[in-house]
Amino acid sequence: MPDRSREPAAPDDEKQHGHPPHHGWSQDLWRAKPVWIASDRTLARWVGRPVATFLHVESAGGVVLLIATAQALILANSPWADYYEAFWTTVLEINLGPFTLAEDLRHWVNDLIMVFFFFVVGLEIKYELVAGELRDRRAAAVPALAALGGMVVPAAFYLLFNAGGEGAAGWGIPMATDIAFAMGVLAVLGPRVPLAARIFLLTLAIVDDIGAIAVIAIFYTDDLSLPWLGVAAAGVIVVIVLQRLHVWSREPYILLGAVIWLATFESGVHATIAGVVLGLLTPARPLLNAPAARRAVREAADDDDLTTDDLRRLRFLISESTSPAEWLARALHPWTAYFFLPMFAFANAGIPLSGEAFVAAAGSPVTLGIFAGLVLGKLIGITGVTWLAVRSGVGPLPRGSNWLQVAGLSLVAGIGFTVSLFITGLAFDYTAAEASEAKIGILIASFVAAVAGAAVLVLAGRRTAAGAPDSRKQPIDERVT
Repeated sequence: MPDRSREPAAPDDEKQHGHPPHHGWSQDLWRAKPVWIASDRTLARWVGRPVATFLHVESAGGVVLLIATAQALILANSPWADYYEAFWTTVLEINLGPFTLAEDLRHWVNDLIMVFFFFVVGLEIKYELVAGELRDRRAAAVPALAALGGMVVPAAFYLLFNAGGEGAAGWGIPMATDIAFAMGVLAVLGPRVPLAARIFLLTLAIVDDIGAIAVIAIFYTDDLSLPWLGVAAAGVIVVIVLQRLHVWSREPYILLGAVIWLATFESGVHATIAGVVLGLLTPARPLLNAPAARRAVREAADDDDLTTDDLRRLRFLISESTSPAEWLARALHPWTAYFFLPMFAFANAGIPLSGEAFVAAAGSPVTLGIFAGLVLGKLIGITGVTWLAVRSGVGPLPRGSNWLQVAGLSLVAGIGFTVSLFITGLAFDYTAAEASEAKIGILIASFVAAVAGAAVLVLAGRRTAAGAPDSRKQPIDERVT
């Protein structure tokens, strides 16, 4: 994505790159915050605002994801199960000149639709590194180390059951934390969980995402094609060069993004990695200066002789005063939370839940390893490493929190639904018995982790000093799915 972190000369640069002409406004407009305009119309008041409010509720994405999962399970265990499976195994072929891409619909969802999810993950990571919780390295040290413990220990628990067996490839499944469901649990608990504890879990989940992405890229890669990987790398270099040249039009980056995705797909590296890379390349600093931008808008509002070019300039000023990473995350969040992730769950969570399936899962080392990893591994890994980090002076506990709350957050982090299912699809063939056993393990473990984590956090909240400042603050906004 275009790099807007520098400060070019406004008038010349705008003429050079095709932006509306400067209308005598100050040249210190670079790096500003967006200007929001409210509406009092009936439709906005009765429809637009309630919908917007729903979209920003932390638990909403998890609710939609849960509904999609339930629908998939119902269809997979109904008389329409054959139709459900036939639909997702329908092959869709796309011809792009000499290239032919042919996959069933389930793989199109996993290889293409999920790119947008991982792109948003990349945006979130970039934002947090530049302007968020990961910017302060010392403040992020404890949750980052806790996330590392929450990845290594669950993988070790899984391998205790599966090392050397047919299910050994699934060691990455219990490493993941589902941000949408985890933050949804905290949203339901409300002020019982201090703000600092919410930030701790969010930071932990973001670092967990970084680890999951690395695991997918390194350990779950098919036969590598170096020529195609070279094409993908060349596309990334072109994106960086265009940023340095201050090319701000979005069309070249969209085209390059498509090329990078195709090259990554053909290279053998999972195509979703292209989304992560593009997200990390997106600038997380705005172009315009906020106070100057507001002054320019006020000046323009008092001008009775605005031309069409002036209005275009105003539109440019407002849209470019937010960092690309921020406005892209805001624009894609509804799509990710309420379409892409539910579509992924609907395509992948439909597994038979017959008595025979549960009996097979109960004795399966894959199911047992996933359950032990997500529930016990996350609890021991996150809590244990947090204790070691605090005792060694790396950093403090989240303000207003106690060790029981850390244990509750560790359990909630064991909700590994989305990315765990995703890694299951990479580790096992969809029709393999291990895939079905893994999904049952993920569903049961995520449910137990959510219930147990919520119960521990409620109990911990009762032991926290009443009226603690953090416990009454407004919860942080959900930035990712």
